Formats: sequence, structure tokens, C-alpha cells
Amino acid sequence: MPSKRILIILSNAHTFLFKKASRPDAKLLDAGHEVTFASPKGQEPTPDPNSEQLLAYAGNFYERQYEQDLIERMRRENGFSHPRPFSTMKDNELATFAGVFIPGGHAPLQDLGANAELGRILRYFHQENKPTAAICHGPYALLSTKEAGDGSFVYDGYNITSWSDAEEQFVESLWGGEVEKVESALRDAGAVMVEGAPEKIGGTTLHRELVTGGNPLAANDLGERFLKLISV
Repeated sequence: MPSKRILIILSNAHTFLFKKASRPDAKLLDAGHEVTFASPKGQEPTPDPNSEQLLAYAGNFYERQYEQDLIERMRRENGFSHPRPFSTMKDNELATFAGVFIPGGHAPLQDLGANAELGRILRYFHQENKPTAAICHGPYALLSTKEAGDGSFVYDGYNITSWSDAEEQFVESLWGGEVEKVESALRDAGAVMVEGAPEKIGGTTLHRELVTGGNPLAANDLGERFLKLISV
């Protein structure tokens, strides 16, 4: 398959989780595709210290090492440390990308859902029917489309799977605090949320150009489906 350009959306929040949600990144790189990172202000991403603890990987040292090695690879080869500011991504350049991917972690809740520049970017991919993938909390960023154009939610009526309210409430009970619920926010905006047992064990949902997954268990399947979409 010829190499394609893929845009990967990052947050400028100072806390975010990598874990298995970064696996689609690895699949794109292993398939020989060129990736470009972009974020609200173009600042270097900073991982949440909690996500680097062995507990975050259920005690699996090798899983943690794999993720850390992947991040270092992206720093060396793919400009991970210097993402492009959203404002620099104009339509003539967006036209050169085959698809866009939004990773998970809690960071999208902080600075992506209401970002008008990201809304403009995602509206472009939607209008051009270009493959769009999001996992875990990543689908929250889709709400940014309400901040651009005519203010409508362009994924109204789409079937979407995200990190569920039940999963978030469980995490809140462990770590304390309360955050925006991705599932509820998307449903309130008009999305048809696909949750339940399949989501818990890593199921993914494809609707038109959008493929979504609810938690890190979905990373491999989401990566495979996204690769198939961009190969068409």
C-alpha cells in the first residue's frame, strides 16, 4: 500500500494517558505511513505521571516498556515533541492527509472539545468524507465541530462508541474527583451512543467515515479498521 499522510490530534493539557490507546499510532508507523502531530498551541506533550506507573499497565512491565519505546520512536522520527499548532493547518494542506486520528486519555476533556480551530479541521475531514478515528476519551474532541462553521454538530445521528459513563464513574471512585462524561456529552449533542458489553471488551463502531472505540482494549481493532479505511 502506498504511504499516506495521517494527522494525529494531541492535547496541550499537562496530564494525559497513553497506555494502549497509542497502539493505532504504532500500526500506522509500522505500515509505513507518514504521521503529523497537531495540537491547540503546538506545545510538547507531557504525560500524566500516573500513566507512567506500573499500576496503569496492570503490572505488565513489558507493556509499559513497549509504550515508552513507541513514544521515544515518535519523538525521534515523527516530530512528536513539536506538534503543529491547529491554526497553521489550512485546507490546502489538510487535503494532503488521508485521515485523522484522535488518541484517548483524559486530556481531550481539557482543551479539545471546545476548540474552534480543531472544529474547523474535523469539519473539513467530515465534508471530504476522509477517515476519522477516535478512541477512549478521544471522541469528546468531535464536539469541537459545534464551535466552527454554522455551529452544528456534524456527527449528529452518528453511531459512536466512547469511554462510557460507567467506566468514568469507576475511575472516579478510585482516583477521586469528577470529570465531564464523554458518553453523556456526545449523546446530548445528538450522537447515538453504542455502549454495553461489546464496548467493554474492545468492540469498535464504524459509521460512514468515523470509526470509534471505547477503551484501550479496542486499540488494535480500531487501528486495523482505520488502516483499511485509509487504504481505499
